Amino acid sequence: MTTATTSANATDHAQPAHQASQEILLEIRALNKNFGGLQAISEVTMDLPAGVITTLVGPNGAGKTTLFNLITGHLVPTSGTVHWLGKPLKGIEPWQIARMGIARTFQDLRLFNQMTVEENIMTVMERSSWLWQSGKEAAERRVTEILEETQLSDKRNERAVDLAYAERKFLSLARIMASEAKLWLLDEPASGLDPRSFERFVALLRNYAKRGITICIIEHNLDIVIKLSDRVAFLDQGKLLAQGSSQDILKDPHLAAIYFGDRS
Repeated sequence: MTTATTSANATDHAQPAHQASQEILLEIRALNKNFGGLQAISEVTMDLPAGVITTLVGPNGAGKTTLFNLITGHLVPTSGTVHWLGKPLKGIEPWQIARMGIARTFQDLRLFNQMTVEENIMTVMERSSWLWQSGKEAAERRVTEILEETQLSDKRNERAVDLAYAERKFLSLARIMASEAKLWLLDEPASGLDPRSFERFVALLRNYAKRGITICIIEHNLDIVIKLSDRVAFLDQGKLLAQGSSQDILKDPHLAAIYFGDRS
């Protein structure tokens, strides 16, 4: 593989043929973010197609979390654009972006610890959503489905704080599922999972991707990257160096040297 040296080249050389016809839900074009004299994101251009699992990889400080913050409105771009379903997100508040169908998890999970599992899921459901408009029973049925999919049914009435670590991870994902979002931005969602839980996690994300959900993940564990990703976007020092399959990206000696800290 020839490593792309610009974001435009990265986009051009690595678009898989079978994804070319898929609907693009999120479009990022020439995105830049400066913090004083530090350029955290530099001319990033990429697409997130429907039903595709994209993983952002790169060394610490590469700009992965900053990119999530720019997409969700927690940071304002210095220049460049982010379009969601063809509409620009510039100037839109984070809570409004969330209601437009973009949901995000954080490494610290941010659960309501004193609420039950069921209550944590219910709080995500907008009262204006089609579920509530269909009646409270429809919303409750959806909660039951999500509990079954995440294997948290027997924890329904337990407080979030009392859950095991893997269960808390799945509850965080359950809240994303309940949001009805079309784009999931997941920050190291599988970190710390035991092998059995990880297999369930992969199967769950694969199932939702097949339904057309767009998923973008920040991940450092290369085993997870290989197992889960349809495509990988490699960031370094705010620049998008390459996009492609996990096999192509991870076997590139130049990128591997950057990832493992050997730039000589």
